[in-house]
Amino acid sequence: MEAKSDVAWVIGVWILGLVVSGLFPSDRLTWVLEVFPVFIAIPVLLATRTSFPLPRYILVLICLHGVVLMIGGQYTYAKAPPGEWVRDLFGLARNPYDRLGHLFQGFVPSLIAAEILRRRVGVTSKGWVCYLSITTCMAISVTYEFIEWWSALLLGQDADAFLGAQGDPWDTQSDMFAATIGAILGQIYYWRKASPSAAGA
Repeated sequence: MEAKSDVAWVIGVWILGLVVSGLFPSDRLTWVLEVFPVFIAIPVLLATRTSFPLPRYILVLICLHGVVLMIGGQYTYAKAPPGEWVRDLFGLARNPYDRLGHLFQGFVPSLIAAEILRRRVGVTSKGWVCYLSITTCMAISVTYEFIEWWSALLLGQDADAFLGAQGDPWDTQSDMFAATIGAILGQIYYWRKASPSAAGA
């Protein structure tokens, strides 16, 4: 029952966020592209809330990841206010909000991957769980960069806000690196502060 209520709470926050961010986004197409993973995650969470309940701390991070996507969707990553604050505070040349998004893209899925590998696949080796979780997130990041590339080919300049490169020729590599770092940090977090199910591994 607790898992069901946790999932309901996450989805409730997301629905509110989707409404608020979707009312007047900077670019409607960018909003759709950025928040699309949330629309995929909602039915997945609903379908697995009893058969594969996730620990509360992972659900909280999943919820936060969705909010990060919605902020990026509403303002575009190049203009997201949190990134502008960081840019001005540290005198950076670009808005770094997209790096935060890609860090989450590695961090949160690495926790989910570890749970699946341990609880469903039956991988018992900590080393293999870490390796497979990190490389899974790297594969997700590469796939996402492919999607950005294909979007640019299909939409031309209309995809600029979605890409968020801000003139950085190494944006793709930096995004994948951020996701990889996020996945590594996710595994460190998982094995040090993880759910009770991981504590005895």
